[in-house]
Amino acid sequence: MSLKNYITLGRSGLRVSPLCLGAMTFGNEWGFGSSVEESQAVMDAYIAAGGNFIDTANMYTRGHSEKIIGDHIGRHKARRDRLVIATKFMGNLFPDDPNGGGAGRKALLGACEESLRRLQTDYIDLYWLHFHDSHTPIDETMHTLDTLVRTGKVRYIGFSDTPAWKCVQAQYEAIFRSWTPLVALQIEYSLLERTVEGDLLPMAREMGLGVTPWSPLKGGILSGKYSRSSRPEEGRGASQWVTRHLHEKTYALLDVLAGVANEVGASAAQVALTWVQGRPGVASTIIGARTLKQLDDNLGALSINLSAAQIAKLDEASKPTLNFPAEFLQGVASATHGGISINGRLPDAWPLAPKNDSERF
Repeated sequence: MSLKNYITLGRSGLRVSPLCLGAMTFGNEWGFGSSVEESQAVMDAYIAAGGNFIDTANMYTRGHSEKIIGDHIGRHKARRDRLVIATKFMGNLFPDDPNGGGAGRKALLGACEESLRRLQTDYIDLYWLHFHDSHTPIDETMHTLDTLVRTGKVRYIGFSDTPAWKCVQAQYEAIFRSWTPLVALQIEYSLLERTVEGDLLPMAREMGLGVTPWSPLKGGILSGKYSRSSRPEEGRGASQWVTRHLHEKTYALLDVLAGVANEVGASAAQVALTWVQGRPGVASTIIGARTLKQLDDNLGALSINLSAAQIAKLDEASKPTLNFPAEFLQGVASATHGGISINGRLPDAWPLAPKNDSERF
């Protein structure tokens, strides 16, 4: 597989590369990230390899990420039109303005104009709600997004980091009112973050949303650079956040990940990315390469094939505890369909189920 093995995003005709270039680290206003020159080099290498999908947000590096993309790509129409540029609204870049952020009509329309200006383009291919806004009625947000699509400023819309029930409500508002529907869902998903398999992923498949996972390497924890004997240096970057996730269960998973990587002759990061990209419902996984070396390693994941046994090892080592009623319903399904579960017997949750026809009333 290569970046040119384009995939339609959700229930749409929009074709995107299987790995999306995330631009959260374009610019170093947050104290980490890539310089303008490094960001441009990463974009050029990604595009040269056949990649066509770049994801950013209005609030990334305080708007500088969008500007870097605009200066390097947006102002060149022929180059821009060959790419799928996605950005997000919701974040407030004007803290003294109560309507400077959010998903209300005033804030949304203003954010779109600001993003178009920084990106130096007259349309956004995919416009994301960055995260759930509990203060704005969802029909107001969906109506405004539909207006942006009808006026040609936005091509497609999606939600990021929003509860499953709210995504469903939004999608049915669009369906019933003949507004533009959602086509994609952006959520955190990795070997270390699988709780989304309880509600969000099944919902996305039912609602026709292509999933674009962010942080597939869990902030670098799955990159292979951490182990029981190699921990992050205190006081540097996201060391405190990383340390919080480094415990025995994580180390056990990292051992399995390293073993599989050794078997296939790949890096731990490549195996972790291959696992995510192969999950049901996933369309395009977001990679956050800050350097050309990281980009090259990430793209190497496209040439890896994991066996069923290797995937099963990773699945078992990373098995999540899902919220009710996910696991309960798995037992119900087993008892409903002939009383057969995966291990060939009735689940323990149903000890009183009849063993044969003679026991039924």
